[in-house]
Amino acid sequence: MTSAATAAKPMRYPDTRSREVMTKRAWWLVLLNLLIPGSAQVLAGNRKLGRFGLGFTLFLWLLVVVGVALMFLAREVLFTLATNPIALTVAQVLLVAYAILWVVLTLDTLRLVRLVKASPNARLGVALFTTLAMVLVAGGAGYGAVVAGATRGSISSIFGNTGPSEPPVDGYYNILLLGGDAGPDRDGMRPDSMSVVSINAETGQATTMSMPRDLVDIPFPEGSEMASLYPDGYDDSCDVDVCQLNSIYTEIELKNPELFPNATAHASEPGIEAMKQAAEGITGLHIQWYVLIDMYGFATLIDTLGGVDIDVKERLPMDGDADLENVTSWIEPGEQHMDGWTALMYARSRHSTSDYDRMERQHILQTAMLKQFNPANVLARFQDVAAAGGDVVKTDVPQGMLGYFVNLALKTRELQINSLQFVPPTIDPEEPDYTLIRQMVQDQLFPPSPSPEPDAG
Repeated sequence: MTSAATAAKPMRYPDTRSREVMTKRAWWLVLLNLLIPGSAQVLAGNRKLGRFGLGFTLFLWLLVVVGVALMFLAREVLFTLATNPIALTVAQVLLVAYAILWVVLTLDTLRLVRLVKASPNARLGVALFTTLAMVLVAGGAGYGAVVAGATRGSISSIFGNTGPSEPPVDGYYNILLLGGDAGPDRDGMRPDSMSVVSINAETGQATTMSMPRDLVDIPFPEGSEMASLYPDGYDDSCDVDVCQLNSIYTEIELKNPELFPNATAHASEPGIEAMKQAAEGITGLHIQWYVLIDMYGFATLIDTLGGVDIDVKERLPMDGDADLENVTSWIEPGEQHMDGWTALMYARSRHSTSDYDRMERQHILQTAMLKQFNPANVLARFQDVAAAGGDVVKTDVPQGMLGYFVNLALKTRELQINSLQFVPPTIDPEEPDYTLIRQMVQDQLFPPSPSPEPDAG
């Protein structure tokens, strides 16, 4: 090594006799490895490895720049990519590969540093800095790969419908929201809460329409499968003990599943398809999809997120029978931090309250849960949340529309959700006026334009 080479390329041909020079060189190499992985090898080591590291790093930087640009210019495209299983698989592979590459580059940088030539006081600092950087960056890339894999698995388990996207109907997407109650004390699942959510496709404005489970004489759309079975509506001729709204699911699932032979292939169930047609008959809206939330899985998700805070209005039993026999514990009034089981009992309790009170408590619980879904809380427990997701939610919303709905949900969060409840005194579930219900829906979703004021002149 000549003095000219040392002067021209001090990184590649340093003066190894000078501890000061070797110490400065060591810090420069480890900093360059952190800031621009691959640059240390280009300057002082294997140029082929360095160019590969630089190319990979610049490629990932380019993806980040494109992602930021899409966030501002085409947010829906970004969300579509971020929720696409194929894109998530590619991201997972890239992150794993980069984590491995980073470890290789860092270890090679430590070799190039030649710690024994640096000053004794700097050796420990250089080694610790390099090791910490390797753990943070490679660990971060590895964790990103885990998150991508967990997200892909959760999406695949929840969104099983790979069918085509659908346009809104009269400017709205209409979704049937079912709360399933399939606990250990129940024979199979049956809807415990039923509502229709209509979302304005332009503004994101959402309206929830709660349907009491004890509605009777439910009409079905003309020409539908349920109308062929019950042309006069779901009346006393039904094939179960109680002919009311939440009995429809059970009857079709157990006794007439052949009415909907293609339900399973489209990530649905015969009973759910029958409930869709019931919701259409009640509201007059075309129901495109459903979302089923299992209450017992919901309890698991609450535990995963660390519990939920509820302001309890009245004392409720945690167990026992209708006569309060064998009650061992109570949910007391006031602010309560509940685990999943307590929250479930709060939502299900029937003692001294009506079904309409239970509907209100379930709404309160859902609102409280949304507050728990903040980024810090979810990211801290992401793998557990993703694993629980498949046990909590089931839907036939197509995978291809997930990105669109994520973008639309951001608009919805900024607006107050409108609410319609078809309950007494306006609607008597035992003698429901479905013409009035449909008019209430139309007035809410399509309010008449205000008449222009007459010209004072």
